[in-house]
Amino acid sequence: MPIENIIQLIGGVGMFLYGMSMLSGSLERIAGSRLENTLAKLTDNKFKALGLGVFVTCAIQSSAATSVMVLGFLNAGIMNLLQAVPVIMGANIGTTITAQILRLNDLSGGIVQYLNPSKLAPIFIALGAGISLVNKKTKARNASSLIIGFGILFVGMSTMSTALDPLKQSESFRSFLLVLKNPALGVVVGILITAVLQSSSAAVGMLQSMAPTGLLAWSTAIPILIGMNIGKCVTVVLAGLGTNKKAKRAVLIDVINNSIGAVVFIAVIYTIQAVHGFAFWDDNLSSGQIANFHTIFNLVTGCLVFPIYPKLIQYSGKIIKDGEGSKMEKELALLDDLFLKTPALALEQCKAVAVAMGETALENFNISCDLVEEYDEKKREILDENERFLDKSETVLGEYIIKITAKDLNKQQTRFATSIMHTLGDYERIGDYSDNIADVGAYNHSQGLRFSDEGKAELSYLFDAVRNIIEMTNESFLSDNETVASRIEPLEETIDDLVELLKNRHIDRLQHGKCNVEKGISFIELLTNMERISDHCSNIALHITKNKTSTDEVFDPHKILGTLHEGPTEEYRALYAYYVNRYCEPVSKMRIDTM
Repeated sequence: MPIENIIQLIGGVGMFLYGMSMLSGSLERIAGSRLENTLAKLTDNKFKALGLGVFVTCAIQSSAATSVMVLGFLNAGIMNLLQAVPVIMGANIGTTITAQILRLNDLSGGIVQYLNPSKLAPIFIALGAGISLVNKKTKARNASSLIIGFGILFVGMSTMSTALDPLKQSESFRSFLLVLKNPALGVVVGILITAVLQSSSAAVGMLQSMAPTGLLAWSTAIPILIGMNIGKCVTVVLAGLGTNKKAKRAVLIDVINNSIGAVVFIAVIYTIQAVHGFAFWDDNLSSGQIANFHTIFNLVTGCLVFPIYPKLIQYSGKIIKDGEGSKMEKELALLDDLFLKTPALALEQCKAVAVAMGETALENFNISCDLVEEYDEKKREILDENERFLDKSETVLGEYIIKITAKDLNKQQTRFATSIMHTLGDYERIGDYSDNIADVGAYNHSQGLRFSDEGKAELSYLFDAVRNIIEMTNESFLSDNETVASRIEPLEETIDDLVELLKNRHIDRLQHGKCNVEKGISFIELLTNMERISDHCSNIALHITKNKTSTDEVFDPHKILGTLHEGPTEEYRALYAYYVNRYCEPVSKMRIDTM
């Protein structure tokens, strides 16, 4: 094959892949969050979930994108395996639409020849470019990218076909294709092509571009196509490497699903060929016939595996054991609708989940402090998993409390429900700020930034103070203890003072050239996030205080705080003095050195 044709082939593959990426990306941007909401909500019925997978994949032209999205939902705890697996199976069927579109290249003669994508491609590109140049709005630009993506996709297809045309006269290529009639070799080649291209649609499209050469027989194409359908799992396998065990089980099921289809098709087809023989076995096949076989393979595989997918879920659990179950599953399992019949009991279940949120928020704060001291990717993974639990809990618990408040509650229960509702939001925000602190640790690690011993010593007092206020907040919420809650506000005020002190010391270092800008930014970011954590602890304490009072007055936290700070009690002043002596005084006595 001449070098210019090889270069042309590489260029064609590149355009095809780029067109696929552009098309998929534009459709995802156009769909936006609606796509994720649809996937998350419309999976309460297995048939709806299967159809959803087909529809979404047809829309975004990528089974890998749909499957990876589902893995993300599994990893975040938004979906379970019974919801997710049918969507992935549907994605395998939906991906065949690309090959059916590409078969339009077979159209010739009469008016239908103008529907040939190779003739429409320049029009698509020109139209898309025109929209992009004339209209700068986001929606218009997304639409133009979609149209241009189609155009580039078909130009790439046409370029590949042209580049492969000289193979008609190549004896060596004929010999190579004869070798691929061996089903084992054909399957391996199909897997490798798809693994390299990272797209089953692109791999099948490349095979379709070979059809016009007249050298591709059924006996050669079938094993390659079967291999391509196994190879499309590679992208999903790679995406599942950093996920939790449930997402890994979904990946395993996808591999088993396509492997079952491959084994069944090879067994049936080659048994019939050995016994009776197919009259068309050595005949050349067209692009449309490749598309049809690809569709039939995925439809039949879906029909075979879909009825038994719950069994596959059970089987996958034996291979990839979930262990004791995630915190998310164990804690959120407490929020059973059966408890709604007894609101008092349902509220206690809510409190148990909120307590777990508080413990998780404290754990994440401690991890984030460790990450500032010395970054560890494994600890960051634990923090990220905990953060997903906090986010999920806020949503699920909030919805559950709304269901409870729809029941007949007395005043005390109503106040309790309101207190929990506010508390879970504060705990979720504490988790967010801990995540921000961890980001500072990651940034410092990536940039090779390390605080000096004096800087670490200063921060250690702030870390201890914030850790103390979270622990007190958790204790007061767990025991519903107003006395413990009353100790939180003096500490919050102390933390504000300590943050101000550390900022002033930092400014002094900057003025004397003892700190560089990069470390300074990280330092201020830490101070800001820890101050905000203490603010949310203060909020929780105020709601505990409100819940313990019997007054029906509108709760005004600003009014209460103003009263505390303007006319503090003897106890408040004593606690404040104690905290200042414990956290601020040692820092003020430190010498100012380099950061």
